[in-house]
Amino acid sequence: MLHATTPVPFSAEQQKWYEQACAKIDPKRLQQLLFDLTDIHSPTGATRAASEFMVAHLGKVGFKADYQPLTEISGNVKAQYQGAGGGASVMLYAPIDTHLDCTPEERALLTGPATEADMQPRAQRIDNWVFGLGASNPKGMIATLTEVATALIEAQVPLRGDLLMGMADGGMPVDIATRQHAGMSGGVLHLLNRGMYPDFAIIMKPWNWVYHEEPGMAWFKLRVYGTLGYAGVPHDIPGFRSSVGATATVIPELEKWILDYAENNTSGVIKPHGWIAGVRGGDPERPAFPSFLTELFFDVRVNPRTSPADVKAQFAAFVADLMARRPELDMDWEMYGSTPGGTTDPQNWIIQSCKRGWEHIEGRPHGTPDWLAGQTDGAALRRWGVPTARIGWPWPAQGAPLPVAEGLGGMGATYIPELIPCARKVMYALIDTLTRERGEMGL
Repeated sequence: MLHATTPVPFSAEQQKWYEQACAKIDPKRLQQLLFDLTDIHSPTGATRAASEFMVAHLGKVGFKADYQPLTEISGNVKAQYQGAGGGASVMLYAPIDTHLDCTPEERALLTGPATEADMQPRAQRIDNWVFGLGASNPKGMIATLTEVATALIEAQVPLRGDLLMGMADGGMPVDIATRQHAGMSGGVLHLLNRGMYPDFAIIMKPWNWVYHEEPGMAWFKLRVYGTLGYAGVPHDIPGFRSSVGATATVIPELEKWILDYAENNTSGVIKPHGWIAGVRGGDPERPAFPSFLTELFFDVRVNPRTSPADVKAQFAAFVADLMARRPELDMDWEMYGSTPGGTTDPQNWIIQSCKRGWEHIEGRPHGTPDWLAGQTDGAALRRWGVPTARIGWPWPAQGAPLPVAEGLGGMGATYIPELIPCARKVMYALIDTLTRERGEMGL
């Protein structure tokens, strides 16, 4: 159950600092940084160039910034702007990797032709728009948080606490085997384990709410068995069982279970959706021979109050029931990926501070946010004990002057004016938090 936001009014000095810092927010500077960063291709496991670019940029702004290598071709950004002392540290965080590589092989199977502006690993700019792979998520978030930090430093606000900025590879919900299994929040855990552990964190992600929790993930493979067949024999030949035909009967059962699972595991602000991602089986070079195995693979999200082990048990019960009702099916399965969800006490200082900032800009009570199923590194931050607030902006952007992909696409169409209210909300939380003594925030 969510409660009303706790009022903690700004002092006259804090209000002055806030107004001075917001006046320094420069949409054109934000757009230029976003364009430059989007023009650097940074798929999961290959973010070195983008991360090194951001290290250099943050150094010019006033941070002590370092590149943290993960592999020879990838690494994280870690940066700190030190306050006077006695305050709390806040990390502004965003992943830096994009969910797609945009290779010809990927287009052939996963994305389709991908000719739209948001699907290109290069930047385009029209008026107040920036297009390109990841220009909205994650690079719009990086550019916005960097602009907030830059404006705060330029306004010379007397900070007690330390402002940290973290950008990590591996933030996308993928497992890239050819790049040392990059993904699944590997980069942010590397940051936390090597000195970048703050009192609080703010992560920026789509949707115009403040969230105190986010789901994890459970990845499954369901294998349906048959026998090797041959196209030149009748369909009623004794002993032949089509794994493809059997899979066709399993799919609607699995679709129903996924929908039921989401309903049965909804709590807090999380509704843990899932989708069947693909069907795999057979050999295109041997179409005369139906294969003995067809495989389904899918992801369901994991509520913070439900462990991946419990989700595994729920799926095991579904498979056992299906096989009892359909004894002709021969199946087995495995859970091959899992990350637990993470939650922060909604009364924690950083959640309440971000809500105060949200309400200050929106001019209305925050209320109950829309259901959430999108996974981010915020879950990992919370699991490792960092109180974390997720805050965002309206998404997807509407009215783009260039063609953009339907559905999820390349998450790469950004209208700069829509980012500015979120920037001011984050600025509010930074002034609210970094100018106080630790004891005022329960630390």
